[in-house]
Amino acid sequence: MAQLSAVLITKNESANIADCLATLGFADEIIVLDTGSSDDTCIKAEQAGARVYKQDKWEGFGKAKQQAVDLAKHDWILSIDADERIGDELQTELISLKAREFEGKAWHLKRRSYYLGKAIRYCGWQNDAPLRVFDRRKGGFNDKAVHEGIKVKQDHATCKGLMLHLTYPTVESHFSKMRFYADLAGLKGESAFTAALRAAHKFIKMYIFKLGFLDGYSGYLLCRNSAWGIWYKYRR
Repeated sequence: MAQLSAVLITKNESANIADCLATLGFADEIIVLDTGSSDDTCIKAEQAGARVYKQDKWEGFGKAKQQAVDLAKHDWILSIDADERIGDELQTELISLKAREFEGKAWHLKRRSYYLGKAIRYCGWQNDAPLRVFDRRKGGFNDKAVHEGIKVKQDHATCKGLMLHLTYPTVESHFSKMRFYADLAGLKGESAFTAALRAAHKFIKMYIFKLGFLDGYSGYLLCRNSAWGIWYKYRR
């Protein structure tokens, strides 16, 4: 049977950390790398049985997540964020895969995301299945400061169960994250007209072509606010 390390990075995740870690009981260890919390995230993580480390210097998401991977005892890694939960069906599936050494494959986890407390089934989020389970001997995270990803030399497969993503409980949390990501990206500003065109394209793509209108008012807000994020990213 494979030994599995669940790893995550945190910053001020007091509201999320306990519920997240409660869904990771099938892991053989939990590693939390905190990147500068001013709340009781670290205390709650330790109380939940995690090994907690503190990062000395922030260099972006990719490097931080790879550092968490490097701190693990085991080679098989499950990477998760504090606002995510491993659903019951997915927990059972991952336990079965552990017993089969994950079939030597890296695994994508289907993700059902929530916006303002409502499940979003369209808006382009319907096919979300990030790569989250892998053998670190075969690869790891890239160094991107934002929009980081995992690259491994393994066959890939996708689990059937769902991971729940409780993202953006408030509109302000969405705007705050978009501003943070845009600042990390550090793109050169464009004209107001070009930025507006990019924002309009983002809204039309999500709301019309990705069927965001089927998600009702929450879908409209997600598409509208995401379009603002594109405007800010290219206009800042």
